[in-house]
Amino acid sequence: MQSDPSYLEQDEDINQFDIPLAKRTYLSNPNSKLIKKLLIFSPFFFLLFFTVSWRLIRNIELGSFNNINFQAEKDQQNRILGHLPYSEVPKNKLVLIEPNIEVHIDMRDSLLNMREEASRDGIYLVFLSGYRSINLQNDIFYSLKSIRNQEAAERARVSAPPGYSEHSTGFAIDIGDATQRETDFETEFENTDAFRWLRKNAARFHFKLSFDKNNKYIDYEPWHWRYEGSIDALKVFETSNKEI
Repeated sequence: MQSDPSYLEQDEDINQFDIPLAKRTYLSNPNSKLIKKLLIFSPFFFLLFFTVSWRLIRNIELGSFNNINFQAEKDQQNRILGHLPYSEVPKNKLVLIEPNIEVHIDMRDSLLNMREEASRDGIYLVFLSGYRSINLQNDIFYSLKSIRNQEAAERARVSAPPGYSEHSTGFAIDIGDATQRETDFETEFENTDAFRWLRKNAARFHFKLSFDKNNKYIDYEPWHWRYEGSIDALKVFETSNKEI
């Protein structure tokens, strides 16, 4: 087979030209170098950012927690509607001193001795209420609040919410004057001979008025007294006594 003469001539013409090789030029770009460095050190920056952020969040949380604790102290140790929390006394620590009236065994003798000495002075004390269970306190607080059409804050001025009554400890006693029963659970009790005698002599038997006229949380209750004559009683009322 013979070659086409015209084709060979074209091929020779093409070979007469030098076809330059493709050359790559590497430009010195400062931005690309910076990007490379950032990529190299990015794990370090991420770790640093994470550490600083974690510490910042942690400090904020601790600050909030400390603020909550501070606020709790300002709120007088977890008061609710002005009342401090109290645990219910174990049943084996209760003794009956009169029908339907139980008190903590630690205060029985002092309470009975106080009544006996008062009678020798011509003063006749009557015990109105001693230990009250949390369940009973629940009924008192919510049922009477409903009957009297009072909001919780109003009722709390004269009756503790369940779990916040001194009566649940067994160390509280409500006292009246046997000769003036119309003053039972009334502020007028302060005008009776029984109250005047208690103000003068109750401390000798380790009894203290719980809610006097200076109490900013709870209404004045001249009939409500608590016992502080044992270590257990002092522990129970330690928080309350710190606020005085």
